[in-house]
Amino acid sequence: MTDVSAAVCGAGIAGVSAGYFLSVVLGVEDVVIVDPRPPLTLTSDKSTECYRNWWRNPAMVGFMNRSIDLLEELAEESDDAFHLNRRGYLYLHGDETAEDPAGPEVVSESQLANEFPYLSNGARSAIRVRRAGWFSAQQLGTWMLDRARKHGARLLRNRVVGVNGEGGRLAAVELDDGTIISTPVFINASGPMLREVAAMAAADLPVHNELHLKLAFKDTLKAIPRDAPMLIWADPQRLDLSDEERALCVRDGRTDLLEELPAGCHCRPEGGPDSDWVLGLWEYHRLTMDPVWPLPIDPMYAQTVLRGLTTMIPALGAYQAKPPESVVDGGYYTKATDNLPMIGPSGADGGYVCGGLSGYGVMAACAAGELAALYATDGDLPDYAAAFDPSRYEDPGYAESVAADIGQL
Repeated sequence: MTDVSAAVCGAGIAGVSAGYFLSVVLGVEDVVIVDPRPPLTLTSDKSTECYRNWWRNPAMVGFMNRSIDLLEELAEESDDAFHLNRRGYLYLHGDETAEDPAGPEVVSESQLANEFPYLSNGARSAIRVRRAGWFSAQQLGTWMLDRARKHGARLLRNRVVGVNGEGGRLAAVELDDGTIISTPVFINASGPMLREVAAMAAADLPVHNELHLKLAFKDTLKAIPRDAPMLIWADPQRLDLSDEERALCVRDGRTDLLEELPAGCHCRPEGGPDSDWVLGLWEYHRLTMDPVWPLPIDPMYAQTVLRGLTTMIPALGAYQAKPPESVVDGGYYTKATDNLPMIGPSGADGGYVCGGLSGYGVMAACAAGELAALYATDGDLPDYAAAFDPSRYEDPGYAESVAADIGQL
């Protein structure tokens, strides 16, 4: 039997963040982070690693502004070890009616032509988010984990196989090597395994996993400038295919690619000014599934994403004749049915969850880890905490109102 003050299940960016805030910020001694995989290797670096403070949900605005505040503080403290930038987001529309009552800057067609001449003349307007950009999730997590270890936190390369309680209170966590960890605090930050681990603690979390892929390609033609912001085509679109290509899609059973595909095809430069790499993402099929590894990769993903990106960046069309060097990987978005985070008490007294962070896990990690740590230490909770408490689903009316997944926020 090993006694610890707190155990965190999962060494992704959310679990590492929770361990950091427990040990470094709140001074909890003897914290363990448990994960059979190397830290930050599962899904934490499988996105565009971006952040933004534009959200339609008021609680998410407060939550994400807090996370960005923390990112900026940590960037200063670490001498920008994780390369935080504020390059912004640009949501592009093919009409002139793009507007938003929440207040982001609306960019006109003439402004787009002047500031972003590489964009398609089919982009008629855009919404620009200024407090936005990207950073290296791997470097942030590595820096936080190093700091947590210097404050006594430990990383255990094990799998959690049991969560035990006594009299309605958390008592111990069992590992796959037979080790029993006695602890009054257990934080489930297990990402795609969130529901599975919650079930060990007699908790049922209304979350599911969606497969999301990512394309990295070498833009040797310099179609996308190295100082470009995050670029998002915010309208549905149909792929511009030749008759021959359409026939091949029919032959190969890919008639799905002949239909209207959803909004959200996006990209950004990756690396420094001398890099050729670009990241492109477009989840044109939202595939809900139990997580499996290796990931099931759509063999048409790279071609489809490049075609989608060509709608807003015409110069990418040159790659149709000679596809660029590329790599496809990805991960799982773990989502609640309302697409809000799951952070708060879960299961037996002393058990907490820090997950359900969907496609915003990297940008939300700092505020999510801080909030989970505050719950675990009976700290003062921010105003947005109640919106993310899993107990919201105990209200039947609330559960019914979000019975259908609302998609990305």
